[in-house]
Amino acid sequence: MEPSVDRASLGAFLRARRDALQPEDVGLRRGSRRRAPGLRREEVAELCGMSCDYFARLERGDGPHPSQQMAAAIARGLRLTPDERDHLFLLCGHRAPHRHLRSEHVNPGLMRVLDRLQDTPAQVMGPLGETLLQTPPAVALLGEQTHYTGDDRSAPYRWFTDPIARSRYLPDDHDHNSRVNVSLLRVASAREGARSQAALLVRSLLRSSAEFTSLWNQQEIGPEWNSAKRFVHPQVGRIDLFCQNLLDPDQSQSLLIFTATPGTENHDKLALLNVLGTDSFAAG
Repeated sequence: MEPSVDRASLGAFLRARRDALQPEDVGLRRGSRRRAPGLRREEVAELCGMSCDYFARLERGDGPHPSQQMAAAIARGLRLTPDERDHLFLLCGHRAPHRHLRSEHVNPGLMRVLDRLQDTPAQVMGPLGETLLQTPPAVALLGEQTHYTGDDRSAPYRWFTDPIARSRYLPDDHDHNSRVNVSLLRVASAREGARSQAALLVRSLLRSSAEFTSLWNQQEIGPEWNSAKRFVHPQVGRIDLFCQNLLDPDQSQSLLIFTATPGTENHDKLALLNVLGTDSFAAG
């Protein structure tokens, strides 16, 4: 039996949240011909990753029943707070978001920061290294990372199972990065318990990676990421950047921002990446 959808209340809620969301909130320019009090429907639809017609039907109250995944996309696109997100799920006929959907709901504060970094490599990461959102320059630097499913969503898992995951990092740093990934998973699995997603990920890696197993058996705690990151890019070659990490403790999410010192060769290469864009990276 299909859950009950309060279409009238859902439409009213979506219209109100769209009207309250300003272009500046999502990194858009207001322009001189804007008449809408908030965002246009097509702008919100693009933010949510859906067609404008689909979103318009939801606002009118004659749309389809949104799935939990679609409700999560709407919550993300409208920059809803956790309480607003839960209310949206109720209006869509879902009693509560699943645990994994809760963890993937990006904090609106992080979203607002990311919206203002569209010319900078930046991405929001989940608690197990899931890439939740990327700016276009981040895709140009590191490749598209939001499309993975299953265990592959976790960057530590890909590090030990997919050779491509290491190809963008300087080989001299591989051993240290491996130790850090293992240490972080050890801490997460101990903190969250034997039935947690972190513990399941550890058991999966113990079955599939001899390197991970060897490092896991060493019982090492303490290696941390360096703020200096050394990448190898197929178009611009080696590029050394600094990584700032903004942590949201409530959501166990972090915003990674990659920068270079102005006036240096690395800064010029970062600017060139913005020009090359994601298509050139994929072609390389």
